[in-house]
Amino acid sequence: MKKALYSSSRPASQPAADPVPPHESRADPRAGAPPAVAAQQPGWSARLRRRADGWARRHEKWALVAGGGFFGLALMLGYTLLQPPAQNLTQGDIDAAVLHTLNTKPLPSMATKAYEAVRPSVVRVRGLSAPDADGKQKELGVGTGVVIVDEGLILTNLHVVLGAPRLQVVFDDGYEAEADYVASQPENDLAVIRARSVPDDLMPATLRSTKDLAVGESVVAVGFPFGIGPTATAGIVSGLRREFRSPEGQRLMTNLIQFDAAANPGSSGGPLVTANGEVVGIVTAILNPTSQRVFVGIGFAVPIENAAAAVGLPPF
Repeated sequence: MKKALYSSSRPASQPAADPVPPHESRADPRAGAPPAVAAQQPGWSARLRRRADGWARRHEKWALVAGGGFFGLALMLGYTLLQPPAQNLTQGDIDAAVLHTLNTKPLPSMATKAYEAVRPSVVRVRGLSAPDADGKQKELGVGTGVVIVDEGLILTNLHVVLGAPRLQVVFDDGYEAEADYVASQPENDLAVIRARSVPDDLMPATLRSTKDLAVGESVVAVGFPFGIGPTATAGIVSGLRREFRSPEGQRLMTNLIQFDAAANPGSSGGPLVTANGEVVGIVTAILNPTSQRVFVGIGFAVPIENAAAAVGLPPF
């Protein structure tokens, strides 16, 4: 028979235990587990802790990933919940926003957009004398040209290049190159020249048919009047299918575009463009009843169809 762990009797061979002090009470067997069992509890806890620590070390990486994912999800959820609800825009709201933009940030003018569209294709054309004994050249004249093929084909006026032993073109970025005469169309005062070298990013102009061109349509002339430029002047188409006879009376040109954008000597050969920067003509002459050769309000341009034919481009 097993001995009880707790007993109120003492063996006869052992002296009697000291009586329990009045202020202390004997342990109640019903109060809990025996001392031996209680002593075993710290061992089980240590083993459980060791197992938990081992599991944590083995799965530390995935635990961190999962924790980071849950944390990010919680942040996103919190951000979404804190956002104000979306508002339904009305037509009035849109109109007010557009009006505010127009009042605070004015849009570029028609002339500005047209000029910027064609500017990279406009060149200064210089007629130069033959080199003298010191290798120097004189500028015999200056006009304007417009690149229509990115290989360096340029449209200009015949009177700009006629009689010049050497030709030079200056591109929009300042790049200079010698040019050669290619072809001409004397009845329309047109000439085609080719630059011997071109910038890497050369942009040809966009051409537009004059079939739908209307009187009153806005146009911009770009060129080098009196060698100053590039210069942009704006106006409208003031007439179609006009005729013009040169001051010397030697040549009659027909089917011209009449316009009132300012043009002067040096503007010859420059592009006449629409509001979108599309070339509809080549500026060729100004009408002036005096001999001063200054603009009085009427200029003429050769339709681009004629100019394209001089280069051999297919019709529109």
